[in-house]
Amino acid sequence: MRRLFIFSFVFILLAGLAGGLGYFQFIVKPAMIKGFISAAPQPVATVAAVKSQSETWLPRLPSIGTFRATRGIDIAPQIAGVIRALHFESGQNVVAGTLLVELDDNVEQADLNNNQATLKNADLALERQRQLITGGATAKASLDLAQAQRDSAAAAVDRSKALIAQKALVAPFAGRLGLRKIDAGQYVSPGASIATLQQLDPIFVDFPIPEQQLANLAIGQQIEVAVDPYPGKTFRGKIASIDARVSADTRNVLVRGEIENKESQLLPGMFANVGVLAGKSDEVVTLPRTAVSFSLYGDSVFVATPAAPPAGSAQAATPGDQIFTVERRVVKVGDTRDERVAILDGLKPGETVISEGQIKLFPGSRVRIDDKGGLPAAPRPRAKE
Repeated sequence: MRRLFIFSFVFILLAGLAGGLGYFQFIVKPAMIKGFISAAPQPVATVAAVKSQSETWLPRLPSIGTFRATRGIDIAPQIAGVIRALHFESGQNVVAGTLLVELDDNVEQADLNNNQATLKNADLALERQRQLITGGATAKASLDLAQAQRDSAAAAVDRSKALIAQKALVAPFAGRLGLRKIDAGQYVSPGASIATLQQLDPIFVDFPIPEQQLANLAIGQQIEVAVDPYPGKTFRGKIASIDARVSADTRNVLVRGEIENKESQLLPGMFANVGVLAGKSDEVVTLPRTAVSFSLYGDSVFVATPAAPPAGSAQAATPGDQIFTVERRVVKVGDTRDERVAILDGLKPGETVISEGQIKLFPGSRVRIDDKGGLPAAPRPRAKE
């Protein structure tokens, strides 16, 4: 019995010790760790920030447009023939009246010589009839017939000259030629395109505007155009004309803008992002686009305010060590121009807004502002192989 009692006592003692260790490991220790973490100071994130600014913006009506040449045609012959000579190259700039293509006109030249000989003979016959009619030796009908034959011969000469002129194709206006589609010695039919000719300076841009904005449009209003081949560059022009009707299908009115294109950077058919500066100027609060967090639940920004120093701390923070607390603020976003966006509601001019590093923040976060701290490190240069 005594051994059984001792064994039971030892077993109970070991079980109590194991239970106490388990309680400490799974109950007391996690609670202690949680308390230590809660009591630890919040880490300070390094971010970049900007001041919201007050700017004067004109209302801007956005649209999507397409460029078209001021004048653009296909160079094509009026009559068929074999190409005798070409006087241009693809992409060449030409002035009005430049000879571009010559078609073979040997037959027409022969006809011209024959018609000129006939005309000369008709002139002589007419002159004899005039002398005879003066002396009363011929009838008036003979003079009329000679006059008609002379006029017919002159018309045949003019027709031959017109046919010869049609076989010499010239540029009707100054512009840039497109790709050449034919070669010397090739037979071409009437209306067959030989090359395109486009007048590029100035250049037109056609774009639609909703009919609700028709009252805000006027000839001469300024437009700004951006194109994909030249990112960051803005081309400026003005409204040249407004269509006389509104499309019944889209309820849009077609507007044509005119833009200077001295360097021929803009070409017909290019895609254009157009903005019409219409209406009166407005004072708006603006931020860089990177400062706004866009989402389906609403757009927001993180506004930073100086944090109070810890209690009992007598050391003043240097400007670089200033600690801020952030709050998430829902804002109403307006127009976007270049890399800045207008804030219509929710922000005042001069407030400090986080522009880089928002992904690691939440309301109440403590941050340190450094213009370079919120940006990713520059990539290290690769060693030359």
